[in-house]
Amino acid sequence: MNIVTKIIPFIALIFLVNSCQQEDIFEIPNSLGNEENAFLSTLMSAIDAGQKSLVSIDYVKDLTVSGEATEITSDIVIKGYVVSSDATGNFYKEFYIQDNPSSPSAAIRMLVDITDSYNMYNVGREVYVDLKGLYVGEYRTGDGVITVGELDSAQNRITNVRDEVMKAKILRAATTTEITPLNVTFSQINDSHVGIMVQIEDVNFTAYDVGSPYVDPYDSYDTRRTLEACDGFSKKTFLLETSAYADFNQDILPEGSGTIKAIVTKTYDGDNLVLMLNSTQDINLNGPPCELLQLSDFDTVLNEQFNDAVDGSNFDYPGWVNFSEVGSEYWTEQVYGGNGYAEFSGYRTGDDVNIGWLVTPAFDLSSATNAYVSFNLAQHHLDDEDNNTLEVFVSIDFDGTNVKTANWNKLNVNIPGEDTSWYAFQESGLIDVSSYSGNNLYVAFKYVGSGTNTFLDGGYYVDNVLFLKQ
Repeated sequence: MNIVTKIIPFIALIFLVNSCQQEDIFEIPNSLGNEENAFLSTLMSAIDAGQKSLVSIDYVKDLTVSGEATEITSDIVIKGYVVSSDATGNFYKEFYIQDNPSSPSAAIRMLVDITDSYNMYNVGREVYVDLKGLYVGEYRTGDGVITVGELDSAQNRITNVRDEVMKAKILRAATTTEITPLNVTFSQINDSHVGIMVQIEDVNFTAYDVGSPYVDPYDSYDTRRTLEACDGFSKKTFLLETSAYADFNQDILPEGSGTIKAIVTKTYDGDNLVLMLNSTQDINLNGPPCELLQLSDFDTVLNEQFNDAVDGSNFDYPGWVNFSEVGSEYWTEQVYGGNGYAEFSGYRTGDDVNIGWLVTPAFDLSSATNAYVSFNLAQHHLDDEDNNTLEVFVSIDFDGTNVKTANWNKLNVNIPGEDTSWYAFQESGLIDVSSYSGNNLYVAFKYVGSGTNTFLDGGYYVDNVLFLKQ
């Protein structure tokens, strides 16, 4: 009887522990504990009272200098929504938060010292991060992935936030919101998308990879497989990276075409952008092969290759507008190796600030069903891509003269950055502007730089501007 009396409570204890573990694994808690509620309530009260400031994720990312660990000494807070999950083991001791659940513009990585973080920081969870005393920078110096964490003083780099610090600093709200992936094409993905959940359509694995496992059995850490997708008149490729520790690492890559939903991140060394899955459920390749567009189905409205450029002269093409908003410099015509193009450079202008616009002739979309624009861009001597910028805008109310009175919408374009080779043109891919049908559409290239700050005097090229409609 004594043995039975001792065994029964022990069995009950095992059952209780297992029950708690199962609940922890399969049920995401939405209600907050008393301690968690108290921390969050105190933080929100401090924000309401002006003792702490709620700032954007972009603001915090800009605090880092050359990727080095930078201590946050001010009372600032960021709000975000979790988009990555370690439930399948593809992410480890980290999760990404983006600034909006459906139309994100920025994301940042949280480096944490716990596993199975998805039990608390599940996808869609609204999170507030009290940043004072934490650090922002790169975990692997030079990888370009801006991260929030603590300081590894021995190596002067970001390290994981300890569990006890997380409880006071990385605070989840009770709200879980559905994340709507940002629809992009492979040619549109750039560094600004790191940490953001995206969706790409008309995707398939290359014939070479179909039938292989996600992770090569001989790879100890991760494997990259090649995705391809129809992108206008050609196919573009992109890498999918999978951790050797993912529980789907030996699942077989499917054939077929369809959609993929994944997080944009970077390779270990930061040399390449890659996609990473939360789960294989985020791949749906049950459709037929995608079909490329045929140039013969479209009317070519503009195909400007600047073959008549006069080397070194101010840009002066019929129908185009060359406008200097700040400073004395204008866009110029350039020729190199027989190729003409437009250029704006702040080098030796003598102006503290240069802002110059180059606006295309009107793209008549009054009767268009489908319409696309594309162009080639290049950079040279770029040292600070965040402040020495090229942006591309469109407008339907530009009067053909006054750039400053028009309403301009920014296009999601992959702009050549510091990591791209000087003078190497890259294609924008076809940019769908069909939503502007019924109007005259203007495309503008806006340069910002400086002629007195040598870190901001880099130049940008524009070439091969193409307008297509049907």
